[in-house]
Amino acid sequence: MRALITGINGFVGSHLAEYLLAHTDWQVAGTVYGPLDNILHLRERLELYPVELSRLPAAVSVLEEAQPDVIMHLAAQAVPALSHHDPWPTLETNIRLQLNILQAAVQLGLNCRVLVVGSGEEYGRVRPEELPIAEDTPLRPLNAYAVSKVAQEMLGLQYHLAHGLPVVMVRPFNHIGPRQGLGFVAPDFARQVAEAEAGLREPVMEVGNLDVSRDFSDVRDVVRGYHLAVTQGEPGEVYNLGSEQARSVRELLEMLVAESRVKLDVRQDPARLRPADVPVMVSDCRKFRQRTGWQTAIPFEQSVRDVLDYWRQRVRQGSGDKG
Repeated sequence: MRALITGINGFVGSHLAEYLLAHTDWQVAGTVYGPLDNILHLRERLELYPVELSRLPAAVSVLEEAQPDVIMHLAAQAVPALSHHDPWPTLETNIRLQLNILQAAVQLGLNCRVLVVGSGEEYGRVRPEELPIAEDTPLRPLNAYAVSKVAQEMLGLQYHLAHGLPVVMVRPFNHIGPRQGLGFVAPDFARQVAEAEAGLREPVMEVGNLDVSRDFSDVRDVVRGYHLAVTQGEPGEVYNLGSEQARSVRELLEMLVAESRVKLDVRQDPARLRPADVPVMVSDCRKFRQRTGWQTAIPFEQSVRDVLDYWRQRVRQGSGDKG
């Protein structure tokens, strides 16, 4: 089996590559765009394609050379906050990359299984009576990132229905872990703690809305789910992936503050508040669990400590500003 991971050098892509190399006998290839720091320890075991997937000929060339049995499409603009003030780059990037991968597979006559990665953000403005959120909950996206993920999913469904491409779609909820870049709450908080410990900033945590609750999973559980989805999922179907527990951002902050080696104060920064937010997001993953047996296994507390330890190391190495 040959697997192609687009965006293999990203946060999730690097963990997925690690998982496949450790738990399967697959040959693992990936497209890269940007720094390779996350996969340097895997470099000798991977087949890498430096490519800009926004061009269809480039996508065709990669798929023609890689001849994958499985495509796990992770390359995307993944930070919802970046889509608030300038929506079009997120929409353009995420939709075009997805379209090019699907079109290239059809154009080459490949019958590879394709994993399309959406997001729990697609559900958007969820009503209290709709919790926990199942796959048939209406989609009411609140930002352009969420809209781009809805579009990616619809493209996957279109290519499955129109071309018979075996596409499986997932909607992962918030996931955290080592290597996650800035722009997400866990690494944003963890870097501040690590910098305060190192004396690089005043011992004050700048925070946004602490009273929202989210469904946090460890990225290492999520990539295990991706492997199960692409191998055991029903083509044309969509599956939620989450912990099925709601954790408040305040709880996440309190864990990090408790782990800090220096005393920290907390201050709300209005710039960190979202223009629209949902009080509680929590997943219902029964559909995926019944199909594959998957559920999360890594405790939230371990995930938080691992994120903090990662950022402590980054700050010691002087690379905490690179995201």
